[in-house]
Amino acid sequence: MTNLPPAKKRNPRIEDFHFPDGLPTADDLPCSDGAPVDSELQELMPGLLKAILMDLWRDRRGWLFSIDMGFYYDPAHPRTAIAPDGMLSLGLADAPGDGFRLSYVLWQEKVIPLFVVEIVSPNRKNNKKFEASQSVGILYYLVYLPWSETRFQLYKLIEGEYVLQSSGQEPYWMPEVGLAIGAERRLYARVEREWLYWYDENSIRYLTATERANAMEAKRKESEARRAAEETERADSEHQRAETELAARVAAQQEIELLRERMRALGIDPDAIDSPTSKQT
Repeated sequence: MTNLPPAKKRNPRIEDFHFPDGLPTADDLPCSDGAPVDSELQELMPGLLKAILMDLWRDRRGWLFSIDMGFYYDPAHPRTAIAPDGMLSLGLADAPGDGFRLSYVLWQEKVIPLFVVEIVSPNRKNNKKFEASQSVGILYYLVYLPWSETRFQLYKLIEGEYVLQSSGQEPYWMPEVGLAIGAERRLYARVEREWLYWYDENSIRYLTATERANAMEAKRKESEARRAAEETERADSEHQRAETELAARVAAQQEIELLRERMRALGIDPDAIDSPTSKQT
């Protein structure tokens, strides 16, 4: 009898979930898990990522980057929630009503989020969020530890389990998301430190709206300065050409005067030669 290798696990899909009738909706559930944030960075870093997306994807619909929003994922325990520091979902239907969600309820959205980021403080562990995200099938899970030497730890769900993909600050490309995630030292919120940023597939960082406006303003000023320099150069060139023409006329006049002086020395009156009567015969 041939021993067959064990079948490979696969990542969960929304079709794998059974959502019975009568589950509570977002209107019935708390907006968050009620746990306080551990530091200001848990708000600022996801807030920066969201702000960049709101500018980058300002014309795109069907996406949500939530911050500390309640995520209800278990139909067997419908009031159990986690609240990721940041969570990205794509391919969503428009939110009802005024377009804003109270919380993220999996059996209402019918879309598994693609990306979660957790900013971990030195006195807290996130095993619950990690395990819940893995069980529900969230493809990418980023743990950022601001006070650790290995700050950037990005996991990808492979065969139903999170596998560490990157433990450095290099931008990591996520083709399913269409973005790369990385970290670099910049000035933001009046603090110069390492911040999380989105990048394109060539590891070029996407700018914040403020950075983009500043870059456009700097480009405008550079263009104006270049035009002013070109105008000055053109004016200088015209002035130099006028001076050259004047110098040529002065030199020609000096040549004429020198010739007239030579004629007088030879006893020839140059004025008589140039007068109209001298031309009559």
